[in-house]
Amino acid sequence: MSLFLCILLFFLHPNANAENTFCRMMGDPKYPLLSKDGDINIGAIFAVHSKETLPSFEFRQKPQLLSCSSVTLRDFRLAQIMIFAIEEINRNESLLQNVSIGYKIYDTCGSRLSSMSATMALLNGQEFAAGGKCYGQSPIHAIIGETESSATVILSRTTGPFKIPVISHSASCECLSNREDYPSFFRTIASDYHQGRALALLVKHVGWTWVGAVNSDNDYGNYGMAIFLNSAKKDGICVEYSVKFYRTESEKLQKVINTIKQGTAKVIVAFVSFIEMGLLIEQLSIHNITGLQIIGVEGWVASKNYITLNSFNVMKGSLGFALRKIYIEGFSDYVIKSFWDTAFPCSQRHVNSSQIELNCSRYQDLLVLRNYNEDVPEYRYSSHVYKAVYAVAYALDSIIKCEKQEVCEKALTIKPQQVVEALKKVNFTVKFGDNVWFDSTGAAVAQYEVVNWQQDLNGSFQFKSVGYYDASLPPDQRFVLNTENIIWAGGQLEKPRSVCSESCPPGTRKAVQKGRPVCCYDCFTCADGEISNETDSNNCQQCPGEYWSNTENTECVLKAVEFLSFTEDMGIVLVFFSLFGVGITVLVAILFYSKKDTPIVKANNSELSFLLLFSLTLCFLCSLTFIGRPTEWSCMLRHTAFGITFVLCISCVLGKTIVVLMAFKATLPGSNVMKWFGPAQQRLSVFAFTLIQVLICVLWLTLSPPFPYKNMKYFKEKIILECSLGSTIGFWAVLGYIGLLALLCFILAFLARTLPDNFNEAKFITFSMLIFCAVWITFIPAYVSSPGKFTVAVEIFAILASSFGLLFCIFAPKCYIILFKPKQNTKQHLMGKTQTKSC
Repeated sequence: MSLFLCILLFFLHPNANAENTFCRMMGDPKYPLLSKDGDINIGAIFAVHSKETLPSFEFRQKPQLLSCSSVTLRDFRLAQIMIFAIEEINRNESLLQNVSIGYKIYDTCGSRLSSMSATMALLNGQEFAAGGKCYGQSPIHAIIGETESSATVILSRTTGPFKIPVISHSASCECLSNREDYPSFFRTIASDYHQGRALALLVKHVGWTWVGAVNSDNDYGNYGMAIFLNSAKKDGICVEYSVKFYRTESEKLQKVINTIKQGTAKVIVAFVSFIEMGLLIEQLSIHNITGLQIIGVEGWVASKNYITLNSFNVMKGSLGFALRKIYIEGFSDYVIKSFWDTAFPCSQRHVNSSQIELNCSRYQDLLVLRNYNEDVPEYRYSSHVYKAVYAVAYALDSIIKCEKQEVCEKALTIKPQQVVEALKKVNFTVKFGDNVWFDSTGAAVAQYEVVNWQQDLNGSFQFKSVGYYDASLPPDQRFVLNTENIIWAGGQLEKPRSVCSESCPPGTRKAVQKGRPVCCYDCFTCADGEISNETDSNNCQQCPGEYWSNTENTECVLKAVEFLSFTEDMGIVLVFFSLFGVGITVLVAILFYSKKDTPIVKANNSELSFLLLFSLTLCFLCSLTFIGRPTEWSCMLRHTAFGITFVLCISCVLGKTIVVLMAFKATLPGSNVMKWFGPAQQRLSVFAFTLIQVLICVLWLTLSPPFPYKNMKYFKEKIILECSLGSTIGFWAVLGYIGLLALLCFILAFLARTLPDNFNEAKFITFSMLIFCAVWITFIPAYVSSPGKFTVAVEIFAILASSFGLLFCIFAPKCYIILFKPKQNTKQHLMGKTQTKSC
């Protein structure tokens, strides 16, 4: 800290000058853990230890140096691979000829305090020029580190004003992609922008829509989780909860555990740093929370440090994106032999320097790892440190390479800004085949391996590769996942289901539950006439006009076409009564013809009677035209045939009524009216009345004839095939003309009902017209209100009812006398002149 104050005073002094400023060291300098002098020096900051013990700050005595413990094997290996790469470059005759690279590796002990102290030591060095003058330039040309994103942010902001390049091997936070804030930052690992999107892609690919999210409360976790949440939202993935904690916040960690226990999501995305994940796994094991599918990130998912019998019980089947496993030739032998003999001073037999002795006493725990190399083949970060060192070497080589001179000058002054610009242009291939270059944000291309926590039959644990993500490939080829090779949570072969609501089957739609994420919904059956033919449909589709939904509401089918057919029960009944009426009418005609010479037949105008029977037969038959599938011809025929035949029938009845009235007038003295309404006049009147109806029908058919029409308004689920009237005026004109004749006939018959004959036909005509008018008056509202084919049935019923009314009221009494009272079939009886016999 005293060194930091010295530097601060240096910059604040108004007359500060690199040429004449004198510096004085205050306090003890911070020495590197591992170092070696060279013509060009590279600094590095690794958290070789993870725990730091602070000295007493009571200021009663000079504060002692910080004490570190608990070796972090991962970062210790990073220091070893860095030295290995530097020694390899120094032996390379084609790279940095006659120029050696030195290194200064500092241990941060996982502490921000030590990290800042190490940064200041790298920036300033421990020695000054002759006379105590400051150099005015950092003794190192680039810094490798740090491991964590938050610490790297601090490092980059501190070194940024001095334009010293920082190359990180594992700081993947997207926040570091901002070139305005971090113009001299580079990394040989990809930004978490790709990893966050890849996590969402993995969850979507497997089919999970309901997940929990846990992240470290630091730059790495916060930025990475934000990218995942944004991508998940776009992909339709819902997050039940998103909680975070930091390694020193035990209360928040307990809150995270409680949230996980209370949650319903079976999948947890853990965007957690290496240290925080160890604490989380420990708590999951303590609370025995099993059966959850953990999805991890490169920070921890491929670390063997966390694999124990207890932790594997919780983490079995975990999936996640890990850095590619690359074997660096020669590194394993170097770790066992050369490193301990040359790079690590504590392994030397004779230690002369008192400072080295002090360092050795503090880092004796590292010597335990002297013969340990089991993790070397599995280690995944080694290649990134290796590539970072080589990137600096190639950048320096491009700066000092002489274009004309054969030998470069070792004393050539290299400014940090030159290294930054050279790093932007590096493009080379390392010995294990990877091409190294930096994009516009200073990051490397994203290449991940999907690993799965599995256990062999012999009980050993492994990270089995089950897929990959490569951002350098086309979008449709970037992600591959072999689900058949995956062991899922709890060691199951079947993937766990993690949904807020079960899928809505075809024929239903989703309705989001109020106040909950879109993945929480209820399933509602599509309304009639609407379908959904896919799972989890958001909306139901309306069927086209002539189509309707099937019973399952999964597809549109043609609507059922409804019309009164000959094959259905109602059609058969109506056909029966129609033919029955025709048969009765024919029998009556036969009876009348056989008795045509009898008085009762002659007295009732046999010619009009036969014409009336003929017209009644047509009336019964015309009802058949209303049955069956409507066509253009049947629609025109049914209405015109109905109108004409009924007018013919009423005309005959009207003629008979007039004949009765004329016959009564003819019996009066001096009356000669019958000559004005003889047979010829009777035929002419029937013809005239019928001709008027024919003209009305011709006019109707000419201007706007009836036509077949698909009525889809009355019933939504079926089509009513009916005959449209075309012109309603024409229809009501036809019906109105029939009604006018029937009313006239009724009035005349009513006036003649009291004539003195024993057999007064006017009485029966009155009854028949009364029935006729009653039927057709009630027909009108029934016709208008009846749905579909029942409209046609009502019309047929009216035709048959009125026809039977005319037939029975007019001819039944006569047939009764002919068949059962033949003695009354005499002229005297009909004229009322028979004498009654006394007892």
